Amino acid sequence: MTVSTQYGNSRYRSLILSIAAFLALIGVLLAFTFYTSNVLERNTTLVNISNKTANNAQAIIKDLFDLQSSVGEHINSPHQKRVRERLENNTQEIDQLLVSMGSGSDYIDTAGNTYNIPNIKTSTELAALENAQQDWNNLKPLITSYLENASNIRIDSSDELALAYEQAKTSSLRMNDALDQLTNEVYKETERQANTIRLIQALGVVAIFAYFLIFVFFFVRRLRETDAEAFAARRETQEIMETVNTGLFLLDKDLNIGQQHSRALNGIVGSDRLAGENFTNVLRGRISDKDLKTTQQFIEQLYNPRVKEKLVDSLNPLHKVMLHNSSDDKGLNNRFLDFKFSRVYEDKDIARILVNVNDVSDAVYLEQRLEKERSQNDMQIEMLTTILNVNPKIINEFISNTQAHIERMNNILKNPGSSQYELEGKLNAIYREMHSLKGEASALKLHSFTKIASEAEDKLHALQNQGQLSGNDFLQLAVHLDDLLSLSNTIATLGERINRSAPPKAATANTQAPLSDSALKDSVSKTAAVNSQPASSISTDGGLDIDLDGESNDDRLSFYNEFAKEIAARQGKHVQLKSTTLAQTHIPEHLAKPIKEISIQLLRNAVVHGIEAPSVRHSAGKTEVGTIDLEVQDNGSDVTLVVQDDGQGIDYDSIRNKLSKEGRFSEEEASQLSQGDLLKQLFSSGFSTKENADEDGGRGVGLDIIKAQVKDYNGKLNVNSELGQMTRFVITLPKA
Repeated sequence: MTVSTQYGNSRYRSLILSIAAFLALIGVLLAFTFYTSNVLERNTTLVNISNKTANNAQAIIKDLFDLQSSVGEHINSPHQKRVRERLENNTQEIDQLLVSMGSGSDYIDTAGNTYNIPNIKTSTELAALENAQQDWNNLKPLITSYLENASNIRIDSSDELALAYEQAKTSSLRMNDALDQLTNEVYKETERQANTIRLIQALGVVAIFAYFLIFVFFFVRRLRETDAEAFAARRETQEIMETVNTGLFLLDKDLNIGQQHSRALNGIVGSDRLAGENFTNVLRGRISDKDLKTTQQFIEQLYNPRVKEKLVDSLNPLHKVMLHNSSDDKGLNNRFLDFKFSRVYEDKDIARILVNVNDVSDAVYLEQRLEKERSQNDMQIEMLTTILNVNPKIINEFISNTQAHIERMNNILKNPGSSQYELEGKLNAIYREMHSLKGEASALKLHSFTKIASEAEDKLHALQNQGQLSGNDFLQLAVHLDDLLSLSNTIATLGERINRSAPPKAATANTQAPLSDSALKDSVSKTAAVNSQPASSISTDGGLDIDLDGESNDDRLSFYNEFAKEIAARQGKHVQLKSTTLAQTHIPEHLAKPIKEISIQLLRNAVVHGIEAPSVRHSAGKTEVGTIDLEVQDNGSDVTLVVQDDGQGIDYDSIRNKLSKEGRFSEEEASQLSQGDLLKQLFSSGFSTKENADEDGGRGVGLDIIKAQVKDYNGKLNVNSELGQMTRFVITLPKA
């Protein structure tokens, strides 16, 4: 959208020219007035100088008379000196005044005042001045002759004085007449000029007034025509703004909304007052602060002429943005709006930003519904693939275990807890159950289960780090439990349809559904004591014993050969699993589940933390494919599980640094910890040497689950490691 200013400039050209002519007329009148005032000032100065000259001539004849009357008085008497001095000064002043009037030069009197005497130009004035000058020329030599010897006592100057006095009687009167004539001529000229000034000023005022009337009449008519055109344009614009079903408005550089906008904008944005409001104030509280700041920066870039509009449009933060309802009307839902921004140019300058707003809620909700249906279809396809490719017994076991995990987590949530110790115990127990469920789902490549469990783990991890816990913090987990149970029921139904001959055990299992929000709120508000499990002593020969006293954790893990390869692929590693006894050794039924969970946790730990990346192994002189040995032995009274990898081993210094970095110990305390103490910390809940958590590890739960399983079955745990060579875990579980 562009705006041309050519027509706008032509409309005001005549107005500008008329105002310029009006100002020029006033300027001419003012210039003439200024000129005539200078002329009057000149004439006034000339009159004053003429009068001053006449007064000096009268003073001279008076002084000559005074000197003539005081003949015989000592010539050096104060009276004689004063009169002669005044006579001399008046003589010089008359001479200078006459010369100045003739040439128009400046004159400085005895007091130091400067007079800018104008020169005389008219013939009558020049004739009068010439007569005065001639009479003065007749008198001046006689006065000068007298003053030359008047102060000399040896020379008699009475004759010169008498001659000067006699000449002064004649010359003085004639000079006065000539100067009076000069003054009269100046007065007459001044009067003529004053009359001319008054006439011209009167004519100028009349002309200005007449011009003003014409100006007002002409431009009032033009303004009426312009107002009519503007009214018609506004009416057309208003009709357009009231008709379009999208929100249209203009933004200035300060992000202020223009006074004109489409009627639909109020309904789309949900505000009755928008004209003149700041755009950021309209959006504040209805979108996130981050999006609001990004919007301000985005519009600033639109006003930057060096930024291409098409390029910056791809960075639009208000594309299908959710606008939260800011009113108290509960019937109004949050809506999705799509803002499009376009530059408005004046010549080559960016003057405004045109904003077009559309309510795209229906389209977004349709997209979300389609995406949800697509996700459900993908999930069902994923489940069908798992069911078709995995032994039905394993599927049924997974469903049963999943529902058991959910039931245990549900029961944990029911248990009241008031102290921080009790709440932390609930948190760790739920964390272990969720991590075990995620591990088994990941082994079966059920990514829908894994995703929900990972999201729940993120919230559990956040609760671990928040410090102070309360019963209400656990309410948010009910949604995840419900989702997991729903997925479990879905896969059970699909399994029943496909494997009619072997229905899942979960179909008839007496499973308790997750608590509702209200039930959870009731349960977490109650207080009760938590019974702690007795500590077990865990030890084997040839390694380090792990003391599990003071900890009560639980988790599960499930292992398949494909699971190990999948973890390695995600971690960018290559592994080979070896086992000579796993398929031959009979595992008692009551130990099958814990051994399976522990094996998978140890396998995950070996791939994530033990086996190095191919490049690292190559530089260390190892094969790029890491080896993991998993052995199970029946020793008569107990069953032993051994998991060993040829990876980097346990770096105890790295554990010390991580403990001090997380603030669990000071650097001095960490340096004094033994290897057994460090292994005990490695098995503690929430501690991991991995920097960033992902689907496969980094939250510090896997080894905690192993420790809890060993304790629950009164077993023993032994860890042996050589830095850069290997790590071996030995788990011994009694049959009885």
